[in-house]
Amino acid sequence: MEIQEIIALVKETKRFVENRERASHIRVKGPADYVTQVDTDIQDFLAKELGKLAPGIQFLGEEEGLHEMSSDTYWILDPIDGTTNLIHDYQHSVVSLGLYDKGEITLGIIYDPFREDVYYAQKGAGSFLNGNPISVSDAMTLSETIITIGTSTYDRELTVKNFQRFQRVFEQSQDIRRTGSAALDLAYVACGRTGGFFETLLNPWDFAAGMLLVTEAGGRVTNYEGGSLNLLKRGSVIATNGKVHEELRALL
Repeated sequence: MEIQEIIALVKETKRFVENRERASHIRVKGPADYVTQVDTDIQDFLAKELGKLAPGIQFLGEEEGLHEMSSDTYWILDPIDGTTNLIHDYQHSVVSLGLYDKGEITLGIIYDPFREDVYYAQKGAGSFLNGNPISVSDAMTLSETIITIGTSTYDRELTVKNFQRFQRVFEQSQDIRRTGSAALDLAYVACGRTGGFFETLLNPWDFAAGMLLVTEAGGRVTNYEGGSLNLLKRGSVIATNGKVHEELRALL
């Protein structure tokens, strides 16, 4: 199973993303939590095609939710990370695909169909953007870089604490940004566009591919406590170039 074969499959999802009529078919899962027919179309397509490419590897997709897996190797898919963006045609939505194998992510692909950008990484082989090697920012302090934030939109009870965190980070960094896609934010850390990203609660499909991209590009990914991410549960995420990690973590 070659990574370029998988990338080719993921790039086929662009036709679903471009279907604005399907994007208007919206189901509400919870507060500020939506799924469109595009999400469902992409998940169905990739589940079927990856099943042909790699029979026997199980599949965990956002639209099924977290559940126990009976295998120690499976795909982790977010068919559209940035669904609310897609609904409004705010063109910052990506397809995020990771391969979980015996406790770690060994392959990650993040596809931005609006810019035709493919970010990808394999364990031990580095990170790439459209075939070119990428690396994290060389900023040594927060004052030398910008930081992307996630607002944990589904968990509005965290609003006050989160915005206090945002203020502290804003005051110490050059500036903060909010794209509305955690996977895209992680890709931006990996290629050095930002020095870091954080969000208080994310699901594995939000960060699985992106965490590998960041670490393979020379960065660091932990939870707010500085520990490893749990690939089977929701939790906090900080991803940085490594150099500003502890400075950022101390503010959270």
